[in-house]
Amino acid sequence: MSDGPAKLTVVTGAPAPGRKRLTSILIHVALLGASVLMLYPLLWLLAASFRPENEIFTSASIIPSAWSIDAYIRGWNGLRTSFATFYLNSFIISGLSVAGNVIACSMAAFAFARLNFRFKNFWFAMMLMTLMLPYQVTLIPQYVLFRQLGWVNTFLPLVVPKFLAADGFFIFLMVQFFRGLPKELDEAAQMDGCSPWRIYWKIILPLSMPVLATAAIFTFIWTWDDFFGPLIYLSEMKSYTVMLGLRTFTDSTGESDYGGLFAMSVLSLVPIFLFFLFFQRLLIEGIATTGMKR
Repeated sequence: MSDGPAKLTVVTGAPAPGRKRLTSILIHVALLGASVLMLYPLLWLLAASFRPENEIFTSASIIPSAWSIDAYIRGWNGLRTSFATFYLNSFIISGLSVAGNVIACSMAAFAFARLNFRFKNFWFAMMLMTLMLPYQVTLIPQYVLFRQLGWVNTFLPLVVPKFLAADGFFIFLMVQFFRGLPKELDEAAQMDGCSPWRIYWKIILPLSMPVLATAAIFTFIWTWDDFFGPLIYLSEMKSYTVMLGLRTFTDSTGESDYGGLFAMSVLSLVPIFLFFLFFQRLLIEGIATTGMKR
C-alpha cells in the first residue's frame, strides 16, 4: 500500500561546462579590450618616442614604421641643462619628502593615537580641518613667509614642511593604523620602564611597516609628479625638477620638440613604476589593514 502521493524532486544541475567556459572567455575578452583601451594612450606615447619627428602626429598606430632613439638622445642633452640634472633634483626633493613625511607624520600620529595630553581631540580636529583646505588657499601666505626667509629658488619650501608633519592625510592614515595595534604592548613596555619615545621607536614603528610604506609610496609619487610647487618656488633651470624640465620642450612662440618631450616623458615614468613595483605588497597590505582590527 502507498503511504501517500509520490513527491517529485526536481534536481537543478550545474551549468553545462561548454556554456560556463564560453562565459569565462567572453568576460576575459571584455576585460582585455577594456585594458587595451585604457593603456592605449600610454602605448601611443611609448611608440611616439621612437618615431621620427615628422611621423609623430600622422599615425595612430602603436607600432612605429621606423624605430629611432634620436628623440631620447636629443631630449637628454638637447636643453641648456642635461636632463640628468632634473632627475637628480627630483630624486633629492622626493627622497627628502619621503623621509620627512614618514618620520614627522608617524611621530604626530603616535601622539594622537597612543598618548594623552590636553586638548588632544581639539588639535586632532584642527588637523583634520587642514584636509579640507585647498592648496591655493595657503599658497600666498606660504610664499610670503618663504620669501621673507630667503628660501625662494631653493629646495627648502618643498622639503622643510614635510619634516613639520604638514600632510594631515598621512597623519590620519597612521592614526587609524596605530589604533589597531594592541595597547597591551604599550602597557607591558611601560612596566619594563620604557619611555614613550622608546615605545614609538622599538615597538610601534617595527609593527607599522605596511602603513609607513604606503605613506612613502604616495609621498614619492605625489612629489615626483608635482608641477605647481616647483613652478612657484624654482626659477633657475639648474634647479628644475623633471616635471619642469618637460615643460621646457614646448614653446608657445616657436617650434616645440615633441619627440624629446615624449621620450623624456617615458623616462619620467620609470622611477614611479619601479618604486611602486618594489613596494606594492606593503602598499596593498597597508591600505587593507588601515582602520581594521587585526
